[in-house]
Amino acid sequence: MSASSWFWLPSGPGQCAFNMGMDEALLEAMPRLRQPVLRFYGWTERAASFGYFQHYSEVERLTALRPLVRRPTGGGIVPHAADWTYSLAVPPAHDWYALHATLSYRRVHEWLRAAFAALGVSTELAPAALKAQPGQCFAGWEKSDLLLRGRKIAGAAQRRRRDGLLIQGSVQPEPLPLDRPDWERAMLEAARREYGVRWTELRPDEALQARARELAAQRYGREEFNRRR
Repeated sequence: MSASSWFWLPSGPGQCAFNMGMDEALLEAMPRLRQPVLRFYGWTERAASFGYFQHYSEVERLTALRPLVRRPTGGGIVPHAADWTYSLAVPPAHDWYALHATLSYRRVHEWLRAAFAALGVSTELAPAALKAQPGQCFAGWEKSDLLLRGRKIAGAAQRRRRDGLLIQGSVQPEPLPLDRPDWERAMLEAARREYGVRWTELRPDEALQARARELAAQRYGREEFNRRR
């Protein structure tokens, strides 16, 4: 993570289709914004998101959560009930964009580990993958996922396109003696302390919000899109 100016977007809770639409709208906006955007958001309803390349029939068999929404990134099924969700969009000119996928994945979890350490919670990065149930993001773990006493508490999925890199991550807070606002502040402070990031709050303009609504209505909120595989 290079020392530079970054945007921070506290979105609050949203519907599942809009959440995915806003993340993709931020990715599309990277050539225009030209700075990374860290977005914190939640969910207005219990739901599950699943990877762009997963088969819908498998997903609906593996989770009872509804609604189901396909993510613009890869990965497995992620339950969204009380999780702390975030995304990071990075423009093509940024050094993180050039990283190999395994390195960008590790770097985001090193950032999370530093934030939790500042809050007095000791976590570690998984040294290797442990597959427990295929297709389930939080059953077992991937290399560099974040573990707390042998249990996965944070995972992520990512996608690189010509317009930028998008990482979507989830923290499962149930075993943590923390409040979400404290964690969000710790994330900002860890980036400032460890990497020299200068934060500016992003206030989405009408073009960005309109594009997020359009993607939600025409893609992520449509049954045929979510069932396309």
